[in-house]
Amino acid sequence: MSVFNYKDEIAKIPFDPGVYRYFDALGEVIYVGKAKNLRNRVSSYFLKSNQHDRKTKRLVSQIRRIEFVIVPSEWDALLLENQLIKELQPKFNILLKDDKTYPFICVTNELYPQVYVTRNVDLKKGTYYGPFAQLRSMHTLLDMFKALYTIRSCQLALTKGNIEAGKFKVCLEYHIGNCKGPCEGLQSPEDYAVEIEQVHHILKGNLSLPQQYFKEKMLKAAESMAFEEAHSWKTKLEHLASFQSKATVVNPKIGNVDVLTIVSDEEAAYLNFMKVKQGYMVATQTFEVKKKLDESDVEILEMMLVEMREKYGHESKEVLSNLKPHMESKVDVVIPQIGDKKKLLDMSMKNVLYFRREKAERRAVEASATSSKKDRVLIRLKTDLQLKTLPRHIECFDNSNTQGTNPVGAMVCFKDGKPSKKDYRHFNIKTVVGPNDFASMNEVVGRRYLRLIAENQPLPDLIIVDGGKGQLSAACDALKQLGIYGQVPIVGIAKRLEEIYFPEDSVPLYIDKRSESLKLIQQLRDEAHRFGITHHRDKRSKGSLISELEGIDGIGKVTATKLLKYFGTVRAIRESPVDKLTEVVGPALAGKLRKHFETMQG
Repeated sequence: MSVFNYKDEIAKIPFDPGVYRYFDALGEVIYVGKAKNLRNRVSSYFLKSNQHDRKTKRLVSQIRRIEFVIVPSEWDALLLENQLIKELQPKFNILLKDDKTYPFICVTNELYPQVYVTRNVDLKKGTYYGPFAQLRSMHTLLDMFKALYTIRSCQLALTKGNIEAGKFKVCLEYHIGNCKGPCEGLQSPEDYAVEIEQVHHILKGNLSLPQQYFKEKMLKAAESMAFEEAHSWKTKLEHLASFQSKATVVNPKIGNVDVLTIVSDEEAAYLNFMKVKQGYMVATQTFEVKKKLDESDVEILEMMLVEMREKYGHESKEVLSNLKPHMESKVDVVIPQIGDKKKLLDMSMKNVLYFRREKAERRAVEASATSSKKDRVLIRLKTDLQLKTLPRHIECFDNSNTQGTNPVGAMVCFKDGKPSKKDYRHFNIKTVVGPNDFASMNEVVGRRYLRLIAENQPLPDLIIVDGGKGQLSAACDALKQLGIYGQVPIVGIAKRLEEIYFPEDSVPLYIDKRSESLKLIQQLRDEAHRFGITHHRDKRSKGSLISELEGIDGIGKVTATKLLKYFGTVRAIRESPVDKLTEVVGPALAGKLRKHFETMQG
């Protein structure tokens, strides 16, 4: 093995920006790096060896040859570095693999384009949108396209010649109204292209043009007295509005912007990427990058900035981040301090911090093989919600009413992750008039913990309310009135996207949908809803039974309630002998009851 004279090699390297490659004794590339000043950067590996960590010293000991490429700027160096790392896969680099596991939506370049999902990108075939790290959002888009448009689902070669030759026949999709039969020339390419243009706009995050198109069609049909057609366009407009309401919306004034945040520990860096187009969150991905050397957060951020924009597109001229790259780049990286961009950055930071904590705790939980499944779920929940103690005692609240009538509240209790039905409680709303979920939640939570305090009973380890910020705020007000706010952790779970809200925090937490802790929260919420609905139905049923008994001469509400409390049902009262009825209401009313039921039977 020849001795490597690094001084001679360094003397040959210029002071320009570029990319350098280190080779080992076998001629393999073991590291690729970029630099604003090649000579200064490369020499730092050899002249400051006492400042390096163990991994970097190991890298330097294996270097036997250095090659470099000069480029116009540090940004160009970063792009070339990214490309070479993917191509060469050096063992000392953070590996930036081409991620072909995420699918794309392809709109093909055909006379009658197809819209389908693929994991293989061939730009000659059509326009690709994605990748979609969240498959649910992709399938939501596809379902919406099916509801809004009559795009063909077949893979036939619908060329002009094939259609004119009559090679194809319409299928079931045509007969049930999902396709207009372009295979037999029943739909013109121009008419089909209008719908495909709408699809392109939606996939680009621009919903305003499709909305305007549907609205104009609806109004035109209505003016022509074609009300059935107008209703069809209105339905499509409502589908689009429904999708819009479920999408994560940012202030449209922000326009197109990317967000990339990073936190790290000794072993890995954790990053969250968000792409916003026209005010809509169109892509988001949170991921882990294992460190190979002692890479700084800024270095990793610079590398992943190129990677994410290459993967998701680089239309945005601005990137929001919690760190500022050292290099001069062709994209403006800013750290917002106020306003909607700051809120967007905070949302990204919240997700990446949660992801790091989740990773750390998951490793800790998996390492604890002796802990039971019950405790694993509670440990996970403690981690996800940042609780100080294990939530062995959880109480969850829900309200039920029918158009403001018979409002009731329900509280279910889980202990050690399992329902404790003896601790369930129903509440008849007493102080609220009309359908007011917030006020009802305030009353129920206040009554529950006023009683626990009065009876010197222990408070739960966690309170969950079914609802978003409004219900959570009402519950918090009740705890404040009792002087126990801050003593018990409390969260709200919103049904729409299963967001978890914390008091005095407008940015929700999204727990992994596969997480055991989220499933436990959902189980509590669903059980509270079931328990509340059951009580609500019983109350309505009891009200109708009392009304039936009040129709009997001499029987008022008090007596009817007394009878139902004793016998349980009207049928049991009907089938009871006179002497049994006499024990409850006396001989006179017993006789009237018996006469009434005998008359009914006759």
